[in-house]
Amino acid sequence: MHILSVRKRATNTLTQWFPDREFFMRSQGQIKFVKISARLQMAVVGAIAAALLLWLVVTLAMLVSQYSISAERLALVRKQAQVESSASRVAAYRSSVNDVAADLEKRQEFLEDIVTSYIGEQAASEDASAVVGATAGGGTDEADKTARKISAMVPEAAGLARMEARQIAFVEQLTKSAAIRAANAEQAIRKFGLNPDSVARASASAQGGPFIPLKRSGTLRLDPRFTALGQTLARMDALERGLVAIPSGSPALAPAITSGFGYRRDPFTGAAALHSGIDFKGAHGSSILAAAQGKIVFAGSKNGYGNCVEVAHGNGLVTRYAHLSSIGVRVGQRVNKGERLGGMGSTGRSTGTHLHFEVRHNDRAMNPRPFLEANRDVLKIQAVAEQRTDDATR
Repeated sequence: MHILSVRKRATNTLTQWFPDREFFMRSQGQIKFVKISARLQMAVVGAIAAALLLWLVVTLAMLVSQYSISAERLALVRKQAQVESSASRVAAYRSSVNDVAADLEKRQEFLEDIVTSYIGEQAASEDASAVVGATAGGGTDEADKTARKISAMVPEAAGLARMEARQIAFVEQLTKSAAIRAANAEQAIRKFGLNPDSVARASASAQGGPFIPLKRSGTLRLDPRFTALGQTLARMDALERGLVAIPSGSPALAPAITSGFGYRRDPFTGAAALHSGIDFKGAHGSSILAAAQGKIVFAGSKNGYGNCVEVAHGNGLVTRYAHLSSIGVRVGQRVNKGERLGGMGSTGRSTGTHLHFEVRHNDRAMNPRPFLEANRDVLKIQAVAEQRTDDATR
C-alpha cells in the first residue's frame, strides 16, 4: 500500500509538471490543432536529462584523466630535475675545481648578505649557529648523495662537495624557519582582524634601487632553493614589518577606561551618538604614548578633538590621540612604540581631563579593544618581530 501511495503521488506530481498541452496554428486560412501528450513531454525531458548526464560523466572522466597525466608529468619533471642537477654538478666539478671553489665562496657571501639584510647581524649569527649545529652532520639526502657521487668521481673536490651540501642544508633549514615565522605573523595579523596579504603587500611596496644581479663564474648553477629562501625571507619580512606596525601598546600610562567604542548618550546634548574611540582617564599632563611605531601625519588643533596627534602606521592604519594639553611631536617625525606624543588634557569638546584614542583603517573608525587586548601569544610574536626588524635596520 505504501508503494502504491508513493507511485500515485509521483504520478500526480508529474501530471502537474507535464499536463497535456494543445497548440493551434493558422496556415493559409486554416486552423490546425496540435496536441502534445504528457507522456511525450516526459520522454523528451528524460532524453535531454540522459544526454546531459552522459556529457557530465564524459567530462569528469576527461578531467580525471588529465589530472592523472599532469601528476605523472610533474613527478617525471621533478625526477629529471634531480638527475640533471646531480649530473651538472659532477660535470662542473670535473671541469674546474678552482671555478667551483670561487662559486661556492660567492654563494657563501650571498647567504651572509641575505641573512644579515633580513635578520640583522646579531640575530643572523645566532640563527646561523643554530642551523649549522643542526646540520653539522651534512646536508639533505639529495645533496648528500650528490656530494658522495662527486667525492667518488672527483676525489680532489670532496671537501668542496661537502661544503656545498652544508650550504644547501643551511638554506633549507633557514627557509623552513622563515616559513614558520611568516605563518606565525600571518596568524597574529588575523587576530587583529586584518588581512595578512594586504598587510604584506603594503609593507613590501616601498622598495627600489638598481638591479645588480648575483655574479657567478658560470660553473655552478644557482640552486633553486636559494631563490626559494629569498622569496620566503621576503614574505616573512613583509609580514613581520606589517605586524610590528599594528597598534597594540597602551596609549596612556594609567589606562582607566571611562567610555568605550560604539553608540552612547552624548555628554553634551544627551542624544544618542557614535563614540568613535575609547576614553582613558588620567592626571592632567600625564604622558600620551604611541601605540605602535609610525609617522606623525597630523599634530595640531582639530575641530571637536582639540589638540590632536595622528600617527600613520602603514596599510591604511592610523591612530588618533585627542584632547591633549600639549603636543610634543611634529608632522613628518617618526616615532617608536611607547614614545611620548604629548600630555593628557581636556581641550576641544571635552568634559574633563582624559585621552580620546581612536584606531582608523582607511579613514574608518574601528573598535580599539581588539588591538589593545591582544592575547599573550600574539604580543609575543609581535615582540619577536619587532626585535628582528630593529636589528635588521641598524
